[in-house]
Amino acid sequence: MKIKKITYPTPLETILNIYNDNIDVFVEMEDGTKYTLTVCTPQFYVSYMKKENLEFVPAGCPDVIVSVLTDEIIKKALQTYCKYDGYWIKLYYLAGMNEDIFSMENMNQMIENMNHD
Repeated sequence: MKIKKITYPTPLETILNIYNDNIDVFVEMEDGTKYTLTVCTPQFYVSYMKKENLEFVPAGCPDVIVSVLTDEIIKKALQTYCKYDGYWIKLYYLAGMNEDIFSMENMNQMIENMNHD
């Protein structure tokens, strides 16, 4: 899969600390498929844990993690998610949809099927 266009609903230029933040990203593929993902820095997780007085990052949708929030690095990272017919970009996108493929019922059925093979 190849990326046609990456857009940011919040302009990158408005980020105050590109080493410690996150941003939503819209990714349009050459076949017209569109994905929305969150890209963040490792420092963002550290700041979040301190702010919330936690020693871990709570479970949630997976993020694309980059060292710094620049267009160049985000593009490089997202290109790796598009390898293998877009396996990882599809998985990350679907993991954020708490229904359908990853509904509790479907996940329980998949695990049950695996345990009976």
